[in-house]
Amino acid sequence: MDAIDKKILGLLQEDTKKTTKELSMVLNLSVTAVYERIKKLEREGIIRKYVALLDRTKIEKAFVVFCHVKLIQHTKEVIHTFESEVVLLKEVSECFHVSGDYDYILKVNVKDMDEYREFMVTKLTGLQYIGSTHSSFMIGEVKNTSAFVL
Repeated sequence: MDAIDKKILGLLQEDTKKTTKELSMVLNLSVTAVYERIKKLEREGIIRKYVALLDRTKIEKAFVVFCHVKLIQHTKEVIHTFESEVVLLKEVSECFHVSGDYDYILKVNVKDMDEYREFMVTKLTGLQYIGSTHSSFMIGEVKNTSAFVL
């Protein structure tokens, strides 16, 4: 990956709807060269997919909770079972296996506290092998980006 590829990636992370023609004008390259570079980045898996980023306030998912989860055991079976169950929960947008006092951190997006309570009572605590949870609620957002600086 050279400097031009990095520039292409930076531009696409800012606005994936830019056409190859628009990119070629910014990069001072031919449309074909830009197209071929993008296709190469896709083939190599550097560009995994293209997505639309939604405004969570407009889709009633503005209440953000970071839920720390501790499992009762740490066997391969317990970890696999928990992970296969948690990925099915639509309220969970991110799940990280972490070190420290808790085993996982979940990012949960719901409408409000009532919806979070319902999620906890009917879904999360129903998962197998959960020993304890600890929830932290987002007060304000300081930085949120999906872009990587290359």
